Amino acid sequence: MEYLGEHLWVGTVGHLSIIMGFVASLFTAFTYYRCTQTRGTELSEGWRTLGRIGWMVHSVCVFSLFGVILYAMSQYYYEYQYVQAHVSDDLPMRYILSAFWEGQEGSFMLWMIWHAVLGMFVWRRDYKWESPVLAVVVLINAVIFSMLLGLYIDFGDSVFKIGANPTLLLRNVLELPLFMNADYTSLITGNGLNPLLQNYWMTIHPPMLFLGFASTAFPFAFAIAGLWTGDHKGWLKPATNWSLFSAGVLGTGILMGAIWAYEALSFGGYWAWDPVENASLVPWMLLVAGVHTHLIARNSGYAIRSTYLFYILTFVFILYSTYLTRSGVLGETSVHAFTEMGLGYQLVFFVLFFLLLGIVLYIYRY
Repeated sequence: MEYLGEHLWVGTVGHLSIIMGFVASLFTAFTYYRCTQTRGTELSEGWRTLGRIGWMVHSVCVFSLFGVILYAMSQYYYEYQYVQAHVSDDLPMRYILSAFWEGQEGSFMLWMIWHAVLGMFVWRRDYKWESPVLAVVVLINAVIFSMLLGLYIDFGDSVFKIGANPTLLLRNVLELPLFMNADYTSLITGNGLNPLLQNYWMTIHPPMLFLGFASTAFPFAFAIAGLWTGDHKGWLKPATNWSLFSAGVLGTGILMGAIWAYEALSFGGYWAWDPVENASLVPWMLLVAGVHTHLIARNSGYAIRSTYLFYILTFVFILYSTYLTRSGVLGETSVHAFTEMGLGYQLVFFVLFFLLLGIVLYIYRY
């Protein structure tokens, strides 16, 4: 059947952006890895050039995916599952962005956007540390891209799901008699944004919080770079501003959430100690501890080991908070938790991979 009113180019561009972004992320991680491994040789600059090309392609894919999904939401293309689930005809335009990052897929995209933006500052300002640091950051984005692939792999009697694709057509997700009508797009409406989230805080709090989440990747990446290259003191100076920025932004994001809770739920809401709120508070406390040992290490040469450990644990706990929020394990105990989407095993891999990367380098390279 040939359907009427579908804007298929949105899904094509979006899905292509996901696939190309995932491949470009892996390519960039490899080329920056080779650049770091061959530093001091003639080959290093060639690998760096390839890494920069890969970084730009990966960044373009991140922004094109964001742009095409946001456009579909602003135009109310309800034939797409993600659009139909989060916007409606009566949703004020000022809340379209809020609707974008209401869902899991949108918040993953927001996370990647901040990595891409912040990574450009490393590219322009930290030439020496560009390749090892961005190799780690783009590897993180590769894992996040995998959360959007939407692949299904058969293993005998079971099916393993890799990611949740935000560009799926509604008719490919649901089996309804409605889709026997070629002009079904004129008959459907959107679910809209949760009324409790139609608040100006929903517009500004998630971007600030995810900027804080994304920024913790950079102290972590500098720490990994220091262990990787064996330059245990050289990374401290360029990482100082990143750690201060990250602590400030993440703390601001948490504070904004607390104020929102106070406004929405009164004083009791501020002290509810929601488990997801705690999950972002713990890495902030570790990060602040890391900032203190970082400054001590930079000025005296002591506490480098502690600084490594604090920055590794900060990022790992950010990933752990992501698991708690998105796996569904807190679905009945937290107002912040997403519904379970079958990504639990992927999220566990996300946490364990970077935990092992940090701990193995910490044990064997220091």
